[in-house]
Amino acid sequence: MATSLPRVRRSLNALPVAGFIDVETTGLNPARDEVVEFAIALFAFRPDSGEIMGIVGKYAGLRDPGRPIPKDASAIHGIRDADVRGKRLDERRIRALLERAEFFVAHNASFDRPFVERLFPEAGAKPWYCSMNGVPWKELGFASRGLQNLLRDHGIRPQRAHRGLDDVEAALLLLARTGSEGKQYFQYVLERYGAPCGATHRSGAAETPGLSATAAPGSGSGGRAARPLSSWLTRLLDRRE
Repeated sequence: MATSLPRVRRSLNALPVAGFIDVETTGLNPARDEVVEFAIALFAFRPDSGEIMGIVGKYAGLRDPGRPIPKDASAIHGIRDADVRGKRLDERRIRALLERAEFFVAHNASFDRPFVERLFPEAGAKPWYCSMNGVPWKELGFASRGLQNLLRDHGIRPQRAHRGLDDVEAALLLLARTGSEGKQYFQYVLERYGAPCGATHRSGAAETPGLSATAAPGSGSGGRAARPLSSWLTRLLDRRE
């Protein structure tokens, strides 16, 4: 089974492009915690149908947070101090990708967005859409809106769960699937937040319709842990899944 969408052919380059973003962090608080991994994939889509056509460009990189990564955080994403020691993001490349995107998508955007904007303030000038809240997952019959749970429900198996680019590419595969109502899941996202085009959303908006910093968290960890979780770890799983 494919683990990522195909690259977009040149003949499709005129289609609008959005960026799906995922960050892994040292904790939950964007004012205090740090990004340890940043991933983005630009994807082309048809705004009338929500059909995702393929990936235009992508990047993933590790980042030294300048402090030890808490064990609870490493238990989620598997990133440890030795993995990030001395690592820096390619900020020029990231900014080039951010510039090309007409808007951004994340699964629980209220978590990822403030971390991204702290590193790249220009990301706040464009709309952010949430694939967790923008699709009526439970109304469509799914018990959880959590990304890992939804991936399992659809038989999508990322190589590494809770890692930036793996989650990004798996999430795009999920959004490209057709639901029980006969339309791709990404179409629900566009219908929820609107499908801006051209100068309308290149001009940007600091606030995204229907998305706030207090957007509802996901609905649980999907049984990932076989032992009692610390309250920090439980809250992190709830926010990300």
